[in-house]
Amino acid sequence: MNKVVFSWMSLLTVLIIGNNWTLNAQEYPNDLTSYLGFEPGSDGSRQKRIVLRSDVDRTWDKWNLRGYSFGFDPEVTPMYTSVNGILSTPYMIQVRGNNNETNKKRWGFHVFEGYARDDKSRLTMLVNKHIEINKPVAEIYYYGTAYNHSNEAYNWIRIGSDVRNHSFLFSRDRAVFYGSLRLTNALTLGNIGTDNLRKEKPEGDDEKNSIESSKYVNYTELSDSTDGTIFYDKDNHIVVIKVDGKWMRLKVEELPDEIEYDFGSNK
Repeated sequence: MNKVVFSWMSLLTVLIIGNNWTLNAQEYPNDLTSYLGFEPGSDGSRQKRIVLRSDVDRTWDKWNLRGYSFGFDPEVTPMYTSVNGILSTPYMIQVRGNNNETNKKRWGFHVFEGYARDDKSRLTMLVNKHIEINKPVAEIYYYGTAYNHSNEAYNWIRIGSDVRNHSFLFSRDRAVFYGSLRLTNALTLGNIGTDNLRKEKPEGDDEKNSIESSKYVNYTELSDSTDGTIFYDKDNHIVVIKVDGKWMRLKVEELPDEIEYDFGSNK
């Protein structure tokens, strides 16, 4: 056995013995280079990096489970490579794109998924699935078990702490701030008019009908709003606030003549 093969065997033994696995000729092929190998750091370099690979097998039983197969093509996607232990690194974990992202990440977008106790709900992080306000979007959401794009399909993500009734909650169309909010710039109220409202929920998938669905969300949120809700009525050019269950106009006044801003007209 030459030194290279011995090095492969030594590394594989370290990986598997710690998890009470056994290595024998029947379970593992003689040619380990298909699954565990070294590649040069660059063309002509003698410095190597480790590469782990799994086979493509469309008959793998996990492909029958949505949580494994959704977004992948089992005909060309390798089976999941598992590490039966805790991953730890003094550097970082990185997910990168490539020349052909299809079947490299879910739809080429997902960079992380963490499943909850039910093995169906998942925390998901993805990049560049959507373009919003002329820029690509990185997204984080906690997807439930409905498996659609409805509001009910998304759970809360809490940022700040794990204490109930504290910190900041985010879901599909709502954010709840238990803590205070301090801005270092302007606060812009929602500019809402009749063209931004829809009384009936549109038929079909909310993602495909995102514009009309957002109008329905506006309507339901204002309908179910509590005292203190405030928005700008762009049709009538007034600020509206709900007080004691009743929508009321918020009185505003012209600026004094001696006050003028260079970032916008007073007129």
